[in-house]
Amino acid sequence: MMPRNSFLATWVLWTVGFLAFPLGGVAGGAVVGRVDSPLAALFGGAVTGLVVGTGQALVSRRRLDPLRWIPATTVGMGAGLFIGAAAVDYGTSPADLAIMGAFTGALLGAAQLAALPPAARHRWAWAVAMPVLWCLGWVITASAGIEVDEQFTIFGSAGAVTVSALSGLLLHWLLPYWPAVPVSRKKVR
Repeated sequence: MMPRNSFLATWVLWTVGFLAFPLGGVAGGAVVGRVDSPLAALFGGAVTGLVVGTGQALVSRRRLDPLRWIPATTVGMGAGLFIGAAAVDYGTSPADLAIMGAFTGALLGAAQLAALPPAARHRWAWAVAMPVLWCLGWVITASAGIEVDEQFTIFGSAGAVTVSALSGLLLHWLLPYWPAVPVSRKKVR
């Protein structure tokens, strides 16, 4: 069994948080249906971002402030999908999805950068990595044979696991988890 405070346990917990991605996609799809218009992209992205941001805040082991992370992820995903989907005219070819992912990741990364705690070192790396990771998430999903022509708000589980695993490594580098050390009490005589 892994110790509760190990890097591995913290990384695995963050990676299991990938489940928020498909849940967010289902929620976003339930609200707007297909991402085939500006309003569908904006609101579907925001709903998806709300669920993903909540999931990430919950599995972050208190490294991310939910009051900052959830709104940043909601706004970043909504704005990112709005711009990204419009940039490719709501197309779903692998190239379109990669471009849409890069735009979504760029706006999401910038919003989340503002929500990272001040203690995060090299914070800019988060904003640089998100366009690459979101592009990768869509490329993996399209390669896995998922019917991306249904115009989902976010990539599928295979992409989500990859994005979560890699972003978990990055989060640890930027903001390592340090478990609280109990204060020992000295006996006074």
